[in-house]
Amino acid sequence: MTGVKESVVSIVLVHGGFVDGSGWQGVYETLRQDGFRVSVVQNPTMSLADDVAVTLRSVVAQAMPVLLVGHSYGGVVITEAGNSPNVVGLVYVAAFAPDKGESVSSLIKNPPPGAAVPPILAPQDGYLFLDRDKFAAAFAADLDARTAAFMADSQVPWGVRAFGGAVTKPAWKSKPSWYLVATEDRMIPLVAQRSMAERAGSTVTEVAGSHAVYVSKPKNVAALIARAARELTD
Repeated sequence: MTGVKESVVSIVLVHGGFVDGSGWQGVYETLRQDGFRVSVVQNPTMSLADDVAVTLRSVVAQAMPVLLVGHSYGGVVITEAGNSPNVVGLVYVAAFAPDKGESVSSLIKNPPPGAAVPPILAPQDGYLFLDRDKFAAAFAADLDARTAAFMADSQVPWGVRAFGGAVTKPAWKSKPSWYLVATEDRMIPLVAQRSMAERAGSTVTEVAGSHAVYVSKPKNVAALIARAARELTD
């Protein structure tokens, strides 16, 4: 256990699109071993409003201040939900950190020259999926083939309304933030991650990892979250 101070902050983990909260298991177990109280949100990813509401139910259920952590689209969710009074900080893990009026849809509209383009298929009944055959290379290139294949085959449908959901009040403008940049990410370009982190004034850590860095490098991710908790409580 790293100390008593960290226990006064509860950590709430928010997953992104195409996946559910189970990918946080390694991060969860590491943080729990270090004495933190940790909750994992299971968002339906149908609309941003719904996901913010579900996340806020977890936030308000905590009996202590909350450090919100979001991966990928989960960054959009925590940017909006982070305005809750008992949220004291935000951690972005290879995540979108939108400004007012921005969404995942708008942020990926004009990728930098040479950047990888996420293999998102055309909407099916209002939901999005990644091309199964391209999932591993785009999302999970540093995971073993079996795990990447399972993630590809167990994709959670991502609602077009969530994909296009725009932030109304960015919490990073009033709350401290930290950002883990995944330098081998082929879903969110490296330059975009660095740019969003700089704009938010985040404390930045860079890790050689894919978009699934929270799965492949859980100890690195947990270390940044623990650092944020310590800095909030020092």
